[in-house]
Amino acid sequence: MKKEHGFETKVIHGGYDSKDFLGSLTTPLFQTSTFTFDSAEQGEMRFAGKEDGYIYSRLGNPTVKALEDRIAQLEEGEAGLAFGSGMAAVSAVLIALTKANDHILCSRGVYGCTFGLLTMMEEKYNIQTDFSDMKTAEQIRSLIKPETSCIYIETPINPTMDLIDLELVSTVAKEHNIPVVVDNTFCSPYLQKPLTKGCDVVLHSATKYIGGHGDVVAGLLVGKQEFIQEVAMTTQKDIGGIISPFDAWLLLRGLKTLPVRLDRHCQNAEKIVAYLKDHPVVEKVYFPGDATNPDYDIMKKQMKQGGGLISFEIKGEKEDAQYILNQLRFIKTAVSLGDAETLIQHPATMTHSVVPEETRRRMGITDQLVRLSVGLEAWEDIWEDLKQALDQVASARLHK
Repeated sequence: MKKEHGFETKVIHGGYDSKDFLGSLTTPLFQTSTFTFDSAEQGEMRFAGKEDGYIYSRLGNPTVKALEDRIAQLEEGEAGLAFGSGMAAVSAVLIALTKANDHILCSRGVYGCTFGLLTMMEEKYNIQTDFSDMKTAEQIRSLIKPETSCIYIETPINPTMDLIDLELVSTVAKEHNIPVVVDNTFCSPYLQKPLTKGCDVVLHSATKYIGGHGDVVAGLLVGKQEFIQEVAMTTQKDIGGIISPFDAWLLLRGLKTLPVRLDRHCQNAEKIVAYLKDHPVVEKVYFPGDATNPDYDIMKKQMKQGGGLISFEIKGEKEDAQYILNQLRFIKTAVSLGDAETLIQHPATMTHSVVPEETRRRMGITDQLVRLSVGLEAWEDIWEDLKQALDQVASARLHK
């Protein structure tokens, strides 16, 4: 029996054979909007679904297909689908799984734009959402309704870094035949594979760790072949949130270094956490890889490492948190993550500003919370920059 390739090999070779493309080592960029047919009859057969082949790049493209096949292999799913943004993937899967008057059970914390989408779905289609930390089977069961059409999870949750036990949720969901969707953006398939834990659909903002270089906006979806095909031929085809061939090509390039990059992100994050916890201006640090984190056992069960994201609360007010951001020298204030550069942001006024204040506080997003995406720089330089900014807050207080 042929040996299964390792993850580090799949990110480079998965979904592509150079023999099929004139020996090109790198996946070719098919920068075309449409494809020609050999005959009118062939066009008819392809539109009828009776013959394989490309028609129009909104419906399929060879470069995009290579990306979709590769991410499916990495997530250990049957099929993948690429989108023009992470939110295009989120909206596609939620639209595909719901109808008017349905109910969604969602993790307590969620990305601000996902929250905005859920709010819009409630306003327009009366699709209700309940938020839960999903810590016990009894709690999950108590929130499931006859009209619950899916369970939607982020883990780690953005930006509080809380974890949800994927096996626990998927076990309860299967009792009720409810699909479980997991936003795996913060981990990538290198650190976590939700489908192997019993979940049904996994999605990514590929803009982040999968791209890894801050130069592309994209989304990815992986699941069963039948479901992915249904989304491709309905929600994606008719709404049109497709990815460009060039962006797919950039993601294929970025994926090749994913394991190497993430190992460095994780190692740097662990170093920074150790120093942050001891700084007098820092109230609390949230990091899945911290052995004192209440979710540490969940992390050990379903994640390879703790990840490259850290959130921390500072002692003070919103203005103190913003002051820290303004004193940084090379760390950039920006709302993305997973780039080579270390990025920092203030969730309450940035990524989650769309969330009403009361709801935001219930999610654990305070005005003092700061989110740090640890980059690939020398960790000593990252800490030096953070420390001098934190020290300035401490000094400013002494001189008040």
